[in-house]
Amino acid sequence: MRLFILGFGYSARHFVREFGGTFSHIAGTVRDPAKRQDLAGIEAHPFSGSGPDRGTVERVRDADVLLVSIPPGSAGDPAIMAFAEVLAGRHRKVIYLSTIGVYGDHGGAWVDESTPPQATLDRTRMRLAAEQAWTETTRGEVAILRLAGIYGPGRNALATLRVGSARRIIKPGQVFNRIHVDDIAGAIMAAVRHRGGGTWNVCDDEPAPPQDVIAYAAKLMGIAPPTEETFETAEMSAMARSFYAGNARVSNARAKRDLGVVFAYPTYRHGLDALWDAGEGR
Repeated sequence: MRLFILGFGYSARHFVREFGGTFSHIAGTVRDPAKRQDLAGIEAHPFSGSGPDRGTVERVRDADVLLVSIPPGSAGDPAIMAFAEVLAGRHRKVIYLSTIGVYGDHGGAWVDESTPPQATLDRTRMRLAAEQAWTETTRGEVAILRLAGIYGPGRNALATLRVGSARRIIKPGQVFNRIHVDDIAGAIMAAVRHRGGGTWNVCDDEPAPPQDVIAYAAKLMGIAPPTEETFETAEMSAMARSFYAGNARVSNARAKRDLGVVFAYPTYRHGLDALWDAGEGR
């Protein structure tokens, strides 16, 4: 199988690291290949949202599996706009990485893939539009993976505590959903092997208050957690504050049932324990 990745970012890198041997050829896009030091074994193509060169178009045309992790913009999904003719040319497996943010605010109640999205932020409305566009482009054959908040090596509570940027912001009743990047890789591979399209949530088993995660990481490190801050008065950027506008417990039952996904890190504690054992935060 030939794999092409539109947007060779954090999750895609980990997918290739774990499952790259499955594919006979791997290529992908980055904004500037010259500035990337993590492209060993990857045929890199420059792409910044428009005007792909002929070689990039041909690689997309020849791909058996297309992994899409480029975020949409206000004008639509840049990958669809740039490769529309090629995408309509032949059948291939398409995996689109979306976000559970499309569910919006449910007051902490449980939601699943049958729950109507309540996207109120511009970025989540754009995600919903992109999901629909990929569904139409692939005639319903796209596998849409709605990802929770991503953590893993170099991107976790242990790392933020180590550099002094971790905060314990308290908003009563607020929970966030998370997923370890290795479990994202496993879900992508499960979707590649699955026949047909669909939509699946990719999150762990335990939505939890963000302050609990920081406290647990601090305990592993043997340090005092940061002082609690009240959400209403905490100094935060508009972007950071916007993440607290959505509050829902997201179910992963369908991914387990349909795709056979078994999460290596079913809670944030499992994930942080493994990261700590691997040397994170030290």
